Amino acid sequence: MIDQQLARLRTHRSNIQRYRNLLQTSLTELERKFVEQRLIEEQSNLESLATSLPDNFRGSKAGRSDSRLA
Repeated sequence: MIDQQLARLRTHRSNIQRYRNLLQTSLTELERKFVEQRLIEEQSNLESLATSLPDNFRGSKAGRSDSRLA
């Protein structure tokens, strides 16, 4: 179960980076609003998942790097 949660953390982190990269490109206003909303959703999901991990995993490298992205 922890392995699945860590994989989900990596996925959210990857999605967040992808959306941040997209925001650095030329987008229409509609596209920008969509990407910004998806970024907010991914950050929220990442925070929720990170806080649901056991304490010993939140202090790990994965937990620290995720908290910086949120």
